[in-house]
Amino acid sequence: MTRLVFINLPVADLGRSVAFYRAIGAEQNLLFSDDTAACMVFSDTIHVMLLTHAKYRQFTTKAIADTRKVSAALICLSEDSRTAVDATVGWAGDAGGRADPSPPQDHGWMYSRSFDDPDGHGFEIVWMAPAAACADASAHATA
Repeated sequence: MTRLVFINLPVADLGRSVAFYRAIGAEQNLLFSDDTAACMVFSDTIHVMLLTHAKYRQFTTKAIADTRKVSAALICLSEDSRTAVDATVGWAGDAGGRADPSPPQDHGWMYSRSFDDPDGHGFEIVWMAPAAACADASAHATA
């Protein structure tokens, strides 16, 4: 069975958030969307559920973090190339997010950049070449 990932995020303005996630390449699944929630699909297995604060509170008794001030999680999504990493982070900045709140990382075989969405949720966008990563790990193990 293929496992699916549903990342649930509280958002202050559902419409703004839907527009932002569309701008960075997600498609909205209207079957799982209403005026309190929107299902944004990144792939067949990765979905981000945008929930109004009232809807989010139905799933937890904990306080909702103000992720513009504190980090609650860092969500990492892969891309197929360095160019795609740059494009996604660029779209995020153009759509009202904060591009590169942390410095980009380039290890040769792995390249990543980050963005915060309009509510401050942190995303890392990464490309990596697994074969090169394995070669690098082997070289360090034998050194």
